[in-house]
Amino acid sequence: MPPERLILLCGEFNKNLKQIEKALKIKILQNGTEFDLSGKEDDVQIGVSALFDLKQKLDSNAVITPDLVHLSLHSAKFNGEEVSSKKTPQIKTPRVVVSGRGKKQNDYLSNIKNSDLTFGIGPSGTGKTFLAVACAVDDLMQEKIRKIVLVRPAVEAGEKLGFLPGDLSSKIDPYLRPLYDALHDMLGAERVNRLVERDIIEIAPLAYMRGRTLREAFIIMDEGQNTTIEQMKMFLTRLGFGSKAVVNGDLSQIDLPKSTTSGLKHAIEVLKDVDSIKFTKFSARDVVRHSLVQEIVEAYDNFN
Repeated sequence: MPPERLILLCGEFNKNLKQIEKALKIKILQNGTEFDLSGKEDDVQIGVSALFDLKQKLDSNAVITPDLVHLSLHSAKFNGEEVSSKKTPQIKTPRVVVSGRGKKQNDYLSNIKNSDLTFGIGPSGTGKTFLAVACAVDDLMQEKIRKIVLVRPAVEAGEKLGFLPGDLSSKIDPYLRPLYDALHDMLGAERVNRLVERDIIEIAPLAYMRGRTLREAFIIMDEGQNTTIEQMKMFLTRLGFGSKAVVNGDLSQIDLPKSTTSGLKHAIEVLKDVDSIKFTKFSARDVVRHSLVQEIVEAYDNFN
């Protein structure tokens, strides 16, 4: 490996190697193009796999960033344990190409593609919202649908949005920001704004959906854990011909009153035996954000 590429692999002041050392609690000694890894055998093997993965990414002209190092570590840790037999789906949007990272994300993408109703359940950082938006954009670009509908229960405001300043769009925007961020990544802010103005991307507060039937639409509900049983049933029965829905949520972050059962939790139990409805359940190991986020989720999961 040429010296300049070796520097890119190791990072400035060996920051990439230090990130791997810290994440795995191992030691990495570099001597020219040779690396000597020491520590627990399993951790060393993960480190070796991560370094090989980073070298391959570098050979394909990828820029090695802390995020990329984290993803290589994540893949080395878990993909060997859960190898998916399916080909990794790739979704082409106008600005980025999106693909699943790991078995669970690939299963989730496959479920969305092959089912009219998909549930994504699990902690923040597992890519549920981003991947659902990518699928919606792809279907819109291929004219499989006529519009994208974004839904999120506004529990912080008790769904009584009248007292908030501004028009309906500005009132609900804060609750839909994660969905908008994903849309901006894939389409660009200017294009998203034009599509919103033409009602091709629609903001639909959950409380305002009663009585509607949505046809030829891709509907994404985020924060589904904050719906009541009645709200979830009402939402699920809005699905019309040619439409597809994705419901995402994290059952560990329910903001409803203690006495109120989460509509998402109830729906999982009620619909578990309906073959045409697909469920993807993510866990802390599927978190693809900063490695600290994964550790935080695991700590909360393990806390008694």
